[in-house]
Amino acid sequence: MSKMLWHKTTGKGPNLVLLHGWGFSSEIFQSLVERYKQSYRITVIDLPGHGRSSDVEGGIDDWCDEIIKLIPDKSTLLGWSLGGLLSIYIASKVTIEHLVLVAATPNLVNNNNWKMGMRGDVFHQFASNLKSDSTKTLKRFVNLQSNNKTQVKGLYEAIKEYPPSDSALSIGLDILLNSDLRGIYKSIRTPKSAILGTLDTLVPDTIENWYKNNNTQTYTLRSGHLPFLDDKFELPKQV
Repeated sequence: MSKMLWHKTTGKGPNLVLLHGWGFSSEIFQSLVERYKQSYRITVIDLPGHGRSSDVEGGIDDWCDEIIKLIPDKSTLLGWSLGGLLSIYIASKVTIEHLVLVAATPNLVNNNNWKMGMRGDVFHQFASNLKSDSTKTLKRFVNLQSNNKTQVKGLYEAIKEYPPSDSALSIGLDILLNSDLRGIYKSIRTPKSAILGTLDTLVPDTIENWYKNNNTQTYTLRSGHLPFLDDKFELPKQV
């Protein structure tokens, strides 16, 4: 049975869809929506089992099938972190105008032939903390990424109000750990942009050259894993 995910559309202009990361909700994009709603028709979606959305069992196919139902025609699709991984998969299935990845990678964890991700043991520790106390771990994570106290307070409130389900954390973790979408990414002909944080410990900016070698316009900001909260963040124009 199909489960419609929670979503909201604001503003006027070209379609822009925002997909958030693991453990969070679309509330993390609130400041971005406020900033760009005069220029774009923005749709935010809570991922399955996150925010106000019901759980969707299965894996990346099942999650993306539900998200695709909510993407308007001729959309720019922006994905942050796990949302970026899902956006890559979606861009290989449906036609979009522009794929924008923010602090995202087609392959999160290092392996024998990929050294531009993060160490498996580091990620497993973060995942373990998140599963044992998601609210506390996400708060600590946000605090490390932003010096804006007002911004951090708003994110704290959203994290407390919309904690992810255990099922969503488990499925999301599986997607992050076991997805290697490098081949899929290379096959995408849609215009592609990647925005990276030079201080990001989850998606190191050493991946920038890989993106450039795969027809991607790249941008870097002096930020951690949440570049879109930085004052200097700009939505890239389609090249």
